[in-house]
Amino acid sequence: MENKYPMNQRRLRANIHIRELASTVVLDHKKFIQPLFVNQNLTERKDVPGMGDIWSDTIISVKETIKSDMKNGVTKFLLFPVPKDKYDQDFNFDFAVKVVKEIKAEFNSNIWLACDLCLCSYTSHGHCGILSPDHSRLLNAPTVSLLSDYALKLARAGADCIAPSDMTDGRIKAIRQILDNYELDHVSIMSYSSKFSSQYYGPFRDACDSAPNSHGLKNRKTYQISPQNLNDALESSFRDAAEGADMLMVKPAALYNDIISAIKQNTNKPVAAYHVSGEYASIELMANAGLLDKEKAHIETWTSLVRSGADIVISYASRHAKEWISRIEM
Repeated sequence: MENKYPMNQRRLRANIHIRELASTVVLDHKKFIQPLFVNQNLTERKDVPGMGDIWSDTIISVKETIKSDMKNGVTKFLLFPVPKDKYDQDFNFDFAVKVVKEIKAEFNSNIWLACDLCLCSYTSHGHCGILSPDHSRLLNAPTVSLLSDYALKLARAGADCIAPSDMTDGRIKAIRQILDNYELDHVSIMSYSSKFSSQYYGPFRDACDSAPNSHGLKNRKTYQISPQNLNDALESSFRDAAEGADMLMVKPAALYNDIISAIKQNTNKPVAAYHVSGEYASIELMANAGLLDKEKAHIETWTSLVRSGADIVISYASRHAKEWISRIEM
């Protein structure tokens, strides 16, 4: 008799062993990066509202945070320094430089430290660069120049990677050039190459005191990418790759799997997916309300990112990745 169901896929789901063999996605905690906030205004570390076990550290407590994370298998970090003072000009990056120096002096090559590169935590208006006198637009050239100088300071302090998140045009080329000119060609660049103007940055902006508050530009839509513009996202990433970015990042991640996939299909650069604060907090809040299993929800999210093509996952739950991945139920 002819087999009524010749393509029986259920045989590949029959038990845990064959499900493991047939799996096309393998998660590895070594591919995860843990974000860190270090705030100059604090005298002791402080919880970030809505973010579970995420906090803003002091320059002292961040070392204990890193030690704890290393015990959990984390060796890669993305640093967000939050300075005490705000500026319109004559920016001072000494705090960020001090944080990098102290972290690298403590941990040396035992960790890989990427540093976010942006001005949103520094500016009085909360935007990611220098604004025109009437605050009607972000000025590209002076912003790129200032960011390049900042990148050089971070690299000289010991940063392993510079991660520009400002989305100004040409900043990757300028940063790569200044690093190479000062014999820092070993320092990599992880570009926020497809960074969208998103509603999912709220908890992060609270942690970094970086919400835009200008009387002119009310949001970042003139320099961050519209969620409605796929072509802009792709062209921005391809441009950054051509200008010298070593890694390309999509931010946010969970709602942008199609962007991750399209970039991965068209470049050989490693692609990072940043599961941002609002995406992370939504899982945490639903878990607290008993609406889902937190561990399994994060695993499912990470799986979707890797399945889409992400080589690297930036997650606030990276400090749990090794343990949770070891308990995956196939």
